[in-house]
Amino acid sequence: MRSLIKLAALLLLLPLLIAGQASTQEFKKNIMTGGPKGTYIQIGRNLAKLGNECGRTLNVVESAGSLENLIAVRSKLNTQFGIVQSDVLDYLKAFQAGDKELQNAIWGVRIMFPLYNEEIHILANQDIRVLSDLAGKKVAIGKKDSGTFLTASLIMDIMKVNSAERVPLGSGDALQALLDGEIDAMFYVAGAPTKLFDDPRIASANLHLLPLNETPLLTTYIPSTIKAGTYPFMDEAVDVVAVKAVLMTYEYRAKKNEYQRQSCKAVSDFSNLLVTNLDRLKKEGHPKWNNVDLTAIPPGWKVAKCVKKGMALSYKLQCSRRPVTFATPAYTLDKEYLNLLKQRMKKKSN
Repeated sequence: MRSLIKLAALLLLLPLLIAGQASTQEFKKNIMTGGPKGTYIQIGRNLAKLGNECGRTLNVVESAGSLENLIAVRSKLNTQFGIVQSDVLDYLKAFQAGDKELQNAIWGVRIMFPLYNEEIHILANQDIRVLSDLAGKKVAIGKKDSGTFLTASLIMDIMKVNSAERVPLGSGDALQALLDGEIDAMFYVAGAPTKLFDDPRIASANLHLLPLNETPLLTTYIPSTIKAGTYPFMDEAVDVVAVKAVLMTYEYRAKKNEYQRQSCKAVSDFSNLLVTNLDRLKKEGHPKWNNVDLTAIPPGWKVAKCVKKGMALSYKLQCSRRPVTFATPAYTLDKEYLNLLKQRMKKKSN
């Protein structure tokens, strides 16, 4: 697994130092998301809509998922934002201490905001009733460089489902292979509801979501439930486990060069837009915005300074419409972050 991460880092590596001069064209801002039917891309589009209303273009980029997104934020030009699963962050933190290549792959990567819980979906044939039934079966575990790939690998390792044939297919190809009878089950990590499983063919193929409530999994993952009716083929609720989706960025140094100055401003601008429009996102955006908890930052990761700058009450962002302020619970791991949230709570109460 570590060798895969190192390879991805080498393939995407484009040092930020080469961007010392800003282009005369419009400064580009990109957010790395996921596949076309996943939740990440819808979250990215919601943020891009806020930016467009404020005269700030944000390009929403499809990707393989979490691992590619994390490395792109570290190394890819004009890529200031990326959405990543928390277990990917946990994995990297656990193994980077004695590995300089991994340290380099994540150096300078910072938290922007924690988002929502992502349910781990395993869509399977009806004869597969529990996780251990995957033994000896063909199981799609996601495209390489995706968060689904890493999560599926970790879960199968934790539960010692070693005899299953692990097939590296992206979500769309995996669903088609499952419908065609070429595989027996597929993993997909996405915030429910995800458009991928709205496909009416799933019900006619007699597939179901596998429950995930084994005790060993609960030491690493968050218990969750996918409610009855979330997808057309679901008549009953299914207990599963989940990971946290986290919006990541880079620790830009505005005084270093023009590229980093403009990137820092982009991070500050979109931090301000998200914080001041969270209530609106909950009403108008993807349903998962209702589960966003800005206090749930994964331990061991720092919040970027440019993020905190955009959260300050003194930060001025001129838009075509006045953003709506909101209040949020206190956060205890980062004092500066906590103080900024408290200031916004106080302002709204006055």
